[in-house]
Amino acid sequence: MNSPTASPDPSEFTAVLNAGAFMPLTQFGVIDVKGEEAATFLHTQLTNDVQHLDASTARLAGYCSPKGRLLASFLMWRTGDAVRLLISHDVQAPVQKRLSMFVLRAKAKLSDATPEVGAIGFAGDVRAALSGIFDALPDGVHVKVEGPHGALIRVPDAAHRARFLWVGPKADIEAQLPKLEEKLTRASASMWDWLDIHAGEPRITQATSEQFVPQMVNFDVLGGVNFKKGCYPGQEIVARSQYRGTIKRRTALAHAQSAQPGDEVFHSDDPGQPCGMVVNAAPAQDGGVDCLVEMKLTALDNGAVHVGSSDGPALAFLPLPYAFPADA
Repeated sequence: MNSPTASPDPSEFTAVLNAGAFMPLTQFGVIDVKGEEAATFLHTQLTNDVQHLDASTARLAGYCSPKGRLLASFLMWRTGDAVRLLISHDVQAPVQKRLSMFVLRAKAKLSDATPEVGAIGFAGDVRAALSGIFDALPDGVHVKVEGPHGALIRVPDAAHRARFLWVGPKADIEAQLPKLEEKLTRASASMWDWLDIHAGEPRITQATSEQFVPQMVNFDVLGGVNFKKGCYPGQEIVARSQYRGTIKRRTALAHAQSAQPGDEVFHSDDPGQPCGMVVNAAPAQDGGVDCLVEMKLTALDNGAVHVGSSDGPALAFLPLPYAFPADA
């Protein structure tokens, strides 16, 4: 997942699945958008509703090119006087620069908050550890609580384990690390990538920027697109994909011996041209990698799908934790 971290140790999987673990997340960057028109500006740029984003909610959103292809994906929420965007670190700089170009006369300013802000992921039995930092814990997916130490967001479960995301001042996070290490196992950032994959939640990175319309990576199913809001770059194409006929491409969960984001995948019945692309990949529990793969739905019906070429590593498909709409 373009993560600079090492592969998880087997004990990290054990901790997540049987106890509790926390993961410092170095694969993300943070963009803060401030100003009285910050939400209005972002509302005209992103796939989700920003104007009606309240203080107790986080939302997924995408940023598309005029052709409707995702340049980036975000988790966004309000904090203090800013709308905060959590983004894959490897696309942050170009995306922040591009968004800033379109501010024009809007009273909004984008800044890189990454140097001052840290992110920690939690998975498993972690409530007792978190209750020592936050007075209340969010109880529903994408519910957010804000405290003196930053924001705590409940994110979708993965591998049937509860997950939380803490984003706050780096100094506060670093001060709490010794206490966390007394109660929970410290795991690598790539463990969070594996959990995101098993939650079925794709993340756009440098390897896949401008490759997918939001529906191809299930963003409509995950609540990352609001089809009733006003215009944004690529909106007509995204809407047309939704309302004209069935969606023919989706993202599936799979296991392979090897795969990287951006790798093309090939179906045994049509070895000459790719039927899809690996969106994200992370080391799996028992070797190989688990991955999210965008592909033609027809390629899932029968035959074999391989990574890189028609005789590359075979994909073994696993069930996603959610269903596609019936008409897809």
